[in-house]
Amino acid sequence: MSSRQLARVLAVDDRRENLLALQAILEGLPIEMVAVTSGEDALKRLLVEDYAVILLDAHMPGMDGFETAGHVKQRERTRHIPILFLTAVDYDPHLAFRGYQAGAVDYISKPFDPWVLRSKVSVFVDLWAIQSQLAARAAENDALGTAVDDVLDMLGTNGTPVADPAAMLDLIRTRLGTARAGLE
Repeated sequence: MSSRQLARVLAVDDRRENLLALQAILEGLPIEMVAVTSGEDALKRLLVEDYAVILLDAHMPGMDGFETAGHVKQRERTRHIPILFLTAVDYDPHLAFRGYQAGAVDYISKPFDPWVLRSKVSVFVDLWAIQSQLAARAAENDALGTAVDDVLDMLGTNGTPVADPAAMLDLIRTRLGTARAGLE
């Protein structure tokens, strides 16, 4: 992923020491961690940046993690982002269920094994990278399809003879060259 954009991980926790701990746990992964201290700040960041995964504290003052997750999952642009809930409260099946209802892919109680969290984040980063590659390939296929349609239009596939074949060949070379350059 050296020439590609790093995956972003959004960490949301009202306690800065927890954000620092998450930063230390995820150190060395091919990610850019973005740390915010409220659900409101998280939603603002999600308006302008894409993320591979969200690490979300369940209990925060103001907008808690459950409400934040609800807003994330309601937006078309962000509903596909996996959310891992992190909570300092001992495991409570009711709260875990509430987290899953809000759209979480996992609900992790503290203290948690840092290697497990690191592994889970790594999986979602890998999935994000694969999805990004697939999206790029789909865009390339669309561009090639458009170029082929343009060339077919230039060739007069409607049965009309081409008036100046040499000029038409130059136009086709230019169009296909532009399409190829867009793929590189």
